[in-house]
Amino acid sequence: MSDQTLHTPDYRRDYLEAMSRKRLYSGLIGIVFVALLLSGFRLADSRNAGSFIDGWRQILDFPASVLGEAAEKAHELPGHLVRFLPALIETINIAAVSTLLGAMAAMVLSLLATRGLARWPRLIGLFRRVMDVMRAVPEIVIALVLIFVLGGGPVPAMIAIAFHTAGALGKLFSEVNENADLKPIEGLASTGASWGQRMWLGVVPQVAPNYLSYALLRFEINIRASAILGFVGAGGIGYELKNAMSWGQGKYDEAAAIFLLLFGAIVFFDQLSSHVRERLVKGAKA
Repeated sequence: MSDQTLHTPDYRRDYLEAMSRKRLYSGLIGIVFVALLLSGFRLADSRNAGSFIDGWRQILDFPASVLGEAAEKAHELPGHLVRFLPALIETINIAAVSTLLGAMAAMVLSLLATRGLARWPRLIGLFRRVMDVMRAVPEIVIALVLIFVLGGGPVPAMIAIAFHTAGALGKLFSEVNENADLKPIEGLASTGASWGQRMWLGVVPQVAPNYLSYALLRFEINIRASAILGFVGAGGIGYELKNAMSWGQGKYDEAAAIFLLLFGAIVFFDQLSSHVRERLVKGAKA
């Protein structure tokens, strides 16, 4: 009896030792991470045109200049808002069209990449890797390549954003598809319906609210993306903002007007899409 007692494992001691090793490893990983972070920051700061440490005190100088000049020319602000409104509409159109095209492509790709729904089950992995590549490449990289080929304008921006949107939404749509009920699909298959008919009539009605909710969320992101792409010559309000900021002193009032338009548009569509998504979620639960 005494021998059995001596050889009984001490679970509490083993647990404490395991936790001690875990804390040690976590601490070592944290130290390595902080060291890499600091070394990377020092390298970036040394290769920068100006030192961040020396220049951070001037970080508010540019906003102060923009606000000061905008205040001096406040009487011209309404005219600037009207002048740059078409550019804002162009940016919203780029985002809307690219979201629509990307969502349509994402719907097809997601159905082809979902187990139990795929037209060619052996190619599920291929379609998933395609979506990985599409969302891995940043929009600005695609836009720069297309601008070199097609020239500046809204078309390169639209294609770039739609390409990235298809990959991002395809991943989300495929996760939604996995929760679809297969009984309607089986019923349609028994009547001789084609794969496209089974997907359109049996799957899409079930997942449409979630599709639309994700698409609206992506539309908000694409408005910001289309504005950023304007800086590389893709048109829209971003292009006008780049020109105003590049001109410098004397055009800061125009930059302030563009900031106001862009901020107002993003807030408006953010609130609108949030309201619509909330209605969709409540309707789906009901």
